[in-house]
Parts: sequence; C-alpha cells; structure tokens
Amino acid sequence: MLMRNASVRSRVSIGLLALLIVPIAGCSDSQPETSSGSETNFVVGDGSIEVVPAAQRVAAPDFSLPTLEGGTFALGKQRGKIVVMNVWASWCAPCRKEAPDLQAVWKQADKKSVQFVGLDTRDSKTSAQGFIKNYGITYPQAIDTDGQVQLLFRSTLPAQAIPSTLIVDAQGRVAARILGTASQATLRNVIDAVQSSTT
Repeated sequence: MLMRNASVRSRVSIGLLALLIVPIAGCSDSQPETSSGSETNFVVGDGSIEVVPAAQRVAAPDFSLPTLEGGTFALGKQRGKIVVMNVWASWCAPCRKEAPDLQAVWKQADKKSVQFVGLDTRDSKTSAQGFIKNYGITYPQAIDTDGQVQLLFRSTLPAQAIPSTLIVDAQGRVAARILGTASQATLRNVIDAVQSSTT
C-alpha cells in the first residue's frame, strides 16, 4: 500500500517539491467540463504531484491498446524505459494548454531511456487526430475511449483528473503522478526524480 503522508513526500528533495507543488488551474473553478456533444463530466486536477520512493513502488498493470497511428502500444514492451503516460482529451482546455510542453519535453528526451504515450479518453478519433495534428505531437497516442487503463491504476496512483500524467519507472513500477496540467519544468523534474531514485 502506498503511503501518502509527509514522511514519504519528505524523501523527495525539498528543492524539487518547492518547484513542483504549485496550484494548477483547471477548466473551470467549480463546474465540470463537458465535451462537445457528449456531456462527459470530469474532475479538474489540482496540480498535486506524488513521487513514490523506489522501495515502495509496485508493478504497473500491463495493458495493450490500439493507437491513433494504426499500431499498438503495449506497456510491457517498454521495460527498461521510463514511461510517461498522459491522459488527455481534445475537448479539455488544460490538455490544450499542456500539449506544447509535453511535446517539447518528448522532443528533447533521450528516446533510449524515456517513452511517452498519450491516453486519449472520452473522445472521437477524428477530434483526437485533429488535436494531434494541430499541436504537432509526435509520440504515440493510445485510444482509451472508456478509461479502462485509468481504472487499472486505481489501487496505486489513479488518474483522477483530465489531464493526468502517470510515470512508470524502468523496472515497470508505478513511480509518479501529476494531477492536472504539467509544465515543461514540472515534467522534467518529475522524470529526473524518478530516474535518480530508481533502485
């Protein structure tokens, strides 16, 4: 069972926490966001960040999903790399805000040690493809229409908001979560924290 108390968080460097734990604005202050044409409610992320100490990490659930590009993304085949999984939807304003930052970090990432994948949820394929083209996103996009992959992580670090970013370490263990939009600095620092703490 993951511990989420002050003692756990204190194991992440104070400098990292000072940089990372910043309130993140969501789509609205109190009203749930709805997708065009489907009245899909979602929870707004509060910007909270959690990095799990290596000794307390548990194996991530394996999954395989079709991608917007026509292929398949399988988490189990990424062993040896840190995997950054971003839950998003084309109708989500914070997702649009963070898309350029995610792409920028991916573009600069060492592809031998880090893999990004988008988890497109509650969306139409046409809208999702338009989003990807508009923001020039080049990392794979898996289709998780009903949020089934998100449910697989409910006992570890559930993706309780859209957007959310889950990070699995190179050993295939659930290592970190960002609820809400992720800036370039935030994402780089969380990835660095996961890499430096992996044992």
